Amino acid sequence: MRISQLAARSGVPATTLRFYEGAGLLPAERTPAGYRMYGESAVQRLAFIGAAKHLGLPLEEISELLTVWETAACRDVRADLRPRVAERIADAEHRTAELAAFTASLHRALEHLDALPDRAGRCDPGCHFLARSPSTGVVRSAGVPLTLSGHSAGQDPQSMVSVACSLTGESRRERTAAWRDALDGATRSRVPGGVRLTLPSARAGTVAALAAAEQECCPALDFRLHFDGPVLHLEVSAPDEDADLLAELFTTAV
Repeated sequence: MRISQLAARSGVPATTLRFYEGAGLLPAERTPAGYRMYGESAVQRLAFIGAAKHLGLPLEEISELLTVWETAACRDVRADLRPRVAERIADAEHRTAELAAFTASLHRALEHLDALPDRAGRCDPGCHFLARSPSTGVVRSAGVPLTLSGHSAGQDPQSMVSVACSLTGESRRERTAAWRDALDGATRSRVPGGVRLTLPSARAGTVAALAAAEQECCPALDFRLHFDGPVLHLEVSAPDEDADLLAELFTTAV
């Protein structure tokens, strides 16, 4: 099969197939004229890669699994895969806890807003946008950072290994439209490796839900949300290989 035929058979775009080849995941033979050629095994290989991606496995681990998948017995693949999936479960549960804490912070902030006096005068220190910690009762700033990331905290996004986005066709168009609606009117500025968007805090729930969903299909994207009074700051970064996706979803207006 030529690359266009493999793309049609597998549903994986040709650009992604070329990326997989460069990353060592999908070897291709070459004709004397230099065209890529693939055998039937490439379709099964892509199915395996796709399944591993949907588990949130990074590209390096998928490459390791492919080696086992090609050379070892099925039970060996299972033994190799199980601890990796268990690790992803722990990571997902941690992120779920972060998102739950962020949601609770939003509810506390809303309760505080509702309790503020309804007066015509200017705000004074008693009107500050504060939240109380349910465990200590100590008043603190309501600015709460939330990180949704496919890599370890503190890791340079530019050193990450990219995993191509698994959304294609109508699903990708719908996700793009959802982001554009959520970020309509946001102020954008450049940050190292990505972009910072500032928008009304009322959209925090929508943005957090979209960021969590994006992690399922595009784990190379890194999201950092900071709730800062009446506004929400969203920082999105990605490795160089995902610059086009970052621009498509978040940096068009920068």
